[in-house]
Amino acid sequence: MHTSQKEKAVAFLQQVASGEVRGTYQKYIGPDFRHHNPYFRGDADSLMLAMEENAAKNPHKIFEVKRVIEEGEIVAVHSHVKQNPGDLGGAVVHIFRFHSGQIVELWDVGQPIPENCPNENGVF
Repeated sequence: MHTSQKEKAVAFLQQVASGEVRGTYQKYIGPDFRHHNPYFRGDADSLMLAMEENAAKNPHKIFEVKRVIEEGEIVAVHSHVKQNPGDLGGAVVHIFRFHSGQIVELWDVGQPIPENCPNENGVF
């Protein structure tokens, strides 16, 4: 059965969030992968090590996908991420670029969810 790019993007994020970082990278990340997270060097290994460290520090992380959008080689995943169950968490958007069925580029942007949000619609 063919796995769609949307399914691959979501599986990548869910597996990384659950701590299966290295194997997930081997399965989904292309050889020329680069990312745009401003806190780490732009290569695959730097981001992978940071994700491993985060998973080890936050073993009870909650990752809930709210919506997924695909257009051509681009997939965007809008999620609610909590580092632990008691955390309000943040709204995060991961944008993936695929090539030949593999993730070759990644952007991520997020905002913390405020404790007293005046917006009656919420962040999701």
